[in-house]
Amino acid sequence: MAKDSESLRDQINIIGGGTTINGDIDCNGDMRIDGKVKGNINVSGKIVIGGTGVINGQITCKNSEIEGKVDGKLFVDELLVLKSTAAILGDITTTKLAIEPGATFTGNCKMDGKAQANAAAK
Repeated sequence: MAKDSESLRDQINIIGGGTTINGDIDCNGDMRIDGKVKGNINVSGKIVIGGTGVINGQITCKNSEIEGKVDGKLFVDELLVLKSTAAILGDITTTKLAIEPGATFTGNCKMDGKAQANAAAK
C-alpha cells in the first residue's frame, strides 16, 4: 500500500493550455499549470505556472516557478522564482526569492520561512 501512495506523490499533474478550472485544487505532488484557474491552489511539492498560465486565487506550495500571471497571495515554503514573463499582483511570503529582469510584482513581500504556517492561519 505504501508503494501506491509514494507513486502518487511522484506524479506531475498538468493543467494544459485552453483549460479553465473554477474551484480549489489540492495536490499531493508537483503541478504545472498552462491554463486558467479561478480558485485557491494547495500543492505539497513544486508548482510551475507556464507562460500561458493565469491564476486568480491564493497559492500555497513548497517551491514555485512562475512564467505566467498570478492575481492573489503566494505562500512558498522554500524558493519562489519569478521568470522574466511573470506578472504577480498580490502579496508574497517565502524563504527565498529570485526575480529575473522583466518580471513584474505589485504587492508586499515577507521573507520569513513560515509561508504555509501563515497560509493556514488565514
